[in-house]
Amino acid sequence: MGSWKSFDRLVKEYDAWYERYKLAYESELLSLRAFLPENLEKLKALEIGAGTGRFASVLGVGLGLEPARAMAMLAKQRRLEVVLGVAELLPFKKEKFDLVLIVTALAFFENPNQALRETLRILKPGGQILAGILDRDRLQGRYLESGNKKGGFFSKAHFLSTAEVSSDLEKLGFERLEIYQTLFKPPGEIKEIEIPEKGHGKGSFVVLSARKPVQEHGD
Repeated sequence: MGSWKSFDRLVKEYDAWYERYKLAYESELLSLRAFLPENLEKLKALEIGAGTGRFASVLGVGLGLEPARAMAMLAKQRRLEVVLGVAELLPFKKEKFDLVLIVTALAFFENPNQALRETLRILKPGGQILAGILDRDRLQGRYLESGNKKGGFFSKAHFLSTAEVSSDLEKLGFERLEIYQTLFKPPGEIKEIEIPEKGHGKGSFVVLSARKPVQEHGD
């Protein structure tokens, strides 16, 4: 059973997190915006694991993929077009998108590497992947407490480190890797929106941006 199935019963708890820790949420959005192109409205963009649409709907990404029906229904209320499906077998043709967004969802995929491979397939040459993760090396339980680890929506998560995701992206052939970080305090202790910093190792929330090569290696 996919770990995402628990979100059908935890959808209200999941969505309420963003209201309870609004400054942490706004800090995450700001770090993602650091990499977003200015002409996003002219590009073909997709969020994989769109959840309740908290990120795509605000950032200007009009299409989301989400396996949990209850989550997808709430995302649609936020005016996001949602396709039901899983990240490891994307229901899209190759080289269809200019940008693919994945926010915290990698930790819930059955096979994160396969999901990244599928992302590479559907991106146009030169297209961008923007992945926001909760860095396993920096969490140390601080972030998890706010998500009710025991039996909550983090209980099925398998968090990855920035080094692991960076390595997977590079091995698959992605290039021009850049990294920003935020959430330097536990979500409940953040008193103002945090300004993202380059690199990783300090913040719990890390954003990785990389590009599909314009030409396949070896051409």
